[in-house]
Amino acid sequence: MKKKILLSILLLGALTTIMTGCGTTKKEEKEKIDYLVLVNKQNKLPDNWEEIVELSDAKDFEGGTIQVEKEALEKFYELRNDLLEEGVDIELDSAYRSVKRQQEIWDEFTEKYGIDYVKKYVAVPGYSEHHTGLAIDVCLKKDGKFIYDNDEMIAEREIFAKVHKKLAEHGFILRYLEGKDDSTGYAYEPWHFRYIKDVDVAKKIMSEGLTLEEYLEKNK
Repeated sequence: MKKKILLSILLLGALTTIMTGCGTTKKEEKEKIDYLVLVNKQNKLPDNWEEIVELSDAKDFEGGTIQVEKEALEKFYELRNDLLEEGVDIELDSAYRSVKRQQEIWDEFTEKYGIDYVKKYVAVPGYSEHHTGLAIDVCLKKDGKFIYDNDEMIAEREIFAKVHKKLAEHGFILRYLEGKDDSTGYAYEPWHFRYIKDVDVAKKIMSEGLTLEEYLEKNK
């Protein structure tokens, strides 16, 4: 009798462990972020995103503290080091921006410039890719000076051509391509990169000149 009771206890314990393990696995799967998440003018940031994304602190080109999704930041540094070997220096300008901060910007600019201006130039809170922590804006350092003005950076086509060539190798894509405003909703931004993790997918997107919207539409 004692042996049967002991066996029952052991079996119950094993079953509990298995069930608990399964529950943990499912929970962990739910906590993983989707590196291909689409956030644009039509697609809102997932409701639980800010709760599960893991951010790391970094320094921007002026020495200020900004945040980037942990893995994206690690890969950015790899990309930066790779480019330095070719004599190209890119530095972080901006990255993660919370929905709360975006709302503050929206309100500040509305009061200062009016709602028509804000609707044209400021992303609606919850609909900015910067909320993901996976989007980064860079500036250039050339001849010891930083280039961060949009028009000046767009003029540096030769440098950015070298940068864009290296993006996919580190899991990044150019997010807002030239001539693809209708697809992305934004004008060309050679400085705005998006981390998607999968190098093969990144290479396909970059080699075929696709936007993230176009790739996801083709691969539903």
